[in-house]
Amino acid sequence: MVIHKQRLDVIDALRGWALFGILIANLLIFQYGIWGKDNISYFHLSSNDMYSYYFVKIFVESSFMPIFTFIFGYGLILMKNSLQRNELRVKSHMFRRFIVLIVFGLLHSIFLWEGDILFIYGCMGLFLLMFVHRKPKTLLIWGLSLFIIFAAVSVLGSGDDSILTSKSETTSYLDETLKVYSTGTYSDIKYHRNNVDPLELHPGEAVFTLLLTPFFISPMFLFGMYAAHKKWLHHPMYKKKQFTFGVLTLIPIGLLLKSLPYLFQSLNAIDMSMIGGNILSFGYICLFAFVFSIFHANPWFVPFKNIGKLSLTNYIAQTIICTSIFYGYGLGMFGQISVTASILLGMIIFSLQAVGSTMYLKYFNHGPLEKLTKICVYMKRHSFRKKNTMKAS
Repeated sequence: MVIHKQRLDVIDALRGWALFGILIANLLIFQYGIWGKDNISYFHLSSNDMYSYYFVKIFVESSFMPIFTFIFGYGLILMKNSLQRNELRVKSHMFRRFIVLIVFGLLHSIFLWEGDILFIYGCMGLFLLMFVHRKPKTLLIWGLSLFIIFAAVSVLGSGDDSILTSKSETTSYLDETLKVYSTGTYSDIKYHRNNVDPLELHPGEAVFTLLLTPFFISPMFLFGMYAAHKKWLHHPMYKKKQFTFGVLTLIPIGLLLKSLPYLFQSLNAIDMSMIGGNILSFGYICLFAFVFSIFHANPWFVPFKNIGKLSLTNYIAQTIICTSIFYGYGLGMFGQISVTASILLGMIIFSLQAVGSTMYLKYFNHGPLEKLTKICVYMKRHSFRKKNTMKAS
């Protein structure tokens, strides 16, 4: 029972830690826009603030999202095992779960924020249904093959992004975005988000890009599924040597790859970030699992664990909080605060969520969005309040 409890704790805590990194990275989008964050010279940051920007780009961005993706794949196998133990149909339950994520993602991206990941996760879940019953070796081969193809395409296809949009077009778009997001109404911002695109892709190009997406992001899902079969995180205390090796090798390699574009301007930052980010994320997973295996009873892990249990609700809550701070229908701080200040803001938001999640879980078993997902997946209502709370009341 102790091992089973620790297994659940390390997964929840790792998910919560990933959500913290995702928040810090997403704050670049919240305060500069999804295009502005990669054209940061437009905002004329101070030299000191540029160090904070580079820190986020190298140590955080594209390195915590893959952790969340890995855990998503890991969780699919745990869910499959649970459904099989309860003699329930695996693919039909998973299908409903992914449809719920797609619906949440569409609502999130259309009505709240352009940086949504739920829609992609839902679509990837449908794609991964064909791998749910595959052998671990098959998952590993597919994951490695797709990652190698992705890395090769990224390196060979690296080039000047200016061929996609001219500097004047980008500047014009950023001018409009800054004005709309900082002073516009909810309707103004919603229209800009859903209708103004500097790339102006042809429908055929958009469909082609959408079809290629699973092949680029699926490796981390598949690696997570493989890891669940091999029970990498089930008994972290027995894998300290493996985790130590991962920390000492993967973190330096990942950081080096992500640093190269800032040392050599000819390299494409986005391509190197995606490759190095995945490698660095494995190093971070090893680091977290190693530390957790030693200090799993430390109360410092409780906030991460509780936020991880309510990850869907907390993820959407982060959007609501941050858009209320940066967008015109809130405080209108878009493009006005420094990257350093945004990192501190992220710490404050995450700390408040940790306190709120801990208090919430004293009375309820699931978050509101987790509860809704569970109802849709299992097609029946479950207990919402904790049993001891219900008896006390």
